[in-house]
Amino acid sequence: MASAQLNHPTPIKPSPLNGTHLSSDNYANGVNGQQHYVPSLSSGASTPASTASPGPVSAEVYFASHVAPKSLPENAEKIRTFVDRHMHEGRRVVLVTSGGTTVPLETQTVRFIDNFSAGTRGATSAEFFLEEGYAVIFMHRQFSLQPYSRHYSHTRNCFLEFMEADDEGIHVMPSYVDKMRTVLAKYRATQKAGTLLTLDFVTVNDYLFLLREAAQIISKMDVNAMYYLAAAVSDFFIPADKMSEHKIQSGDGLLNLSMDQVPKILKPLVNDWTPKAFIVSFKLETDEALLPIKSRQALRRYGHQIVIGNILTTRKRVVKMITMDSESEIRLTAEEDEVQHIEIESRIVPELIQRHTEWIEDCGKHGRCGIRVRTTSQ
Repeated sequence: MASAQLNHPTPIKPSPLNGTHLSSDNYANGVNGQQHYVPSLSSGASTPASTASPGPVSAEVYFASHVAPKSLPENAEKIRTFVDRHMHEGRRVVLVTSGGTTVPLETQTVRFIDNFSAGTRGATSAEFFLEEGYAVIFMHRQFSLQPYSRHYSHTRNCFLEFMEADDEGIHVMPSYVDKMRTVLAKYRATQKAGTLLTLDFVTVNDYLFLLREAAQIISKMDVNAMYYLAAAVSDFFIPADKMSEHKIQSGDGLLNLSMDQVPKILKPLVNDWTPKAFIVSFKLETDEALLPIKSRQALRRYGHQIVIGNILTTRKRVVKMITMDSESEIRLTAEEDEVQHIEIESRIVPELIQRHTEWIEDCGKHGRCGIRVRTTSQ
């Protein structure tokens, strides 16, 4: 990714009063946990965060003012065929989102802002959902980790390190055969069953259009659909009508950017696109005391079922399952993590499936799917 220097003359400390919102993509923007800046479009001084726009545009305004990706009709047909098949076979479907989104700085994109995410949690979780009998729509960042192949990509060793050649041909090295045979068997079984559909995105615009399209199709699954929203989605973007057409020239000096907030897509997902589905979102924080507070704020605001909360430094070993009225922890011991190499997703997924089952039973028993707490707040 090409980097650009931002002009930041006026620092403003983040607080709940100035509307600032820090997330993973802020690190890519050069924003740290102590100061937050919103640069302006024009040359000269930057605009402080407190004078930025009051909040994100609505989803309706966003979709009306942006162009859908060209691949959307083809992907929609794939999703429709996949969902119809598994509805007929009586199988639950989970949509797993994974990896980060980019925010282009030019229409003919050379430079962009990126969210850091290899897609580990999403790809790993997808495997465990498949093992538990779910059909999985895996919506992932292009070139991020994918189920099964993740074991042999994005590793410290080149894939070729697992292979050896002799006069008889190319073979897997003996020390890797057992594990590779296990992974390959699971992959082939998934292919044969047709229970995995992979779709990719790159930009935040790709992601938003694809998620809306998928949700509107999956809604026919009713309570038998789950959403596992593990993607690291950008919080800010440059609207199409404000974007430079051509490559921004470095010879012009400092680069000043003004970015709008991405619409809060959970709200229409819960209220409009797929109102009976079981929806899981994620919350990443660095301050453990903030985690339950921010998680329940999201639950009140959007009305979905559960937030999986984690702390940046311990996210691979500890997660919290947070609802409006409960909080539980899944924790790996040091031995489980470092010696047995147990993946925490192997504990997360069965717990979510149990909760999904209870959600389905509750919907059937009462004729309505629980009580969603909603507000008009963005």
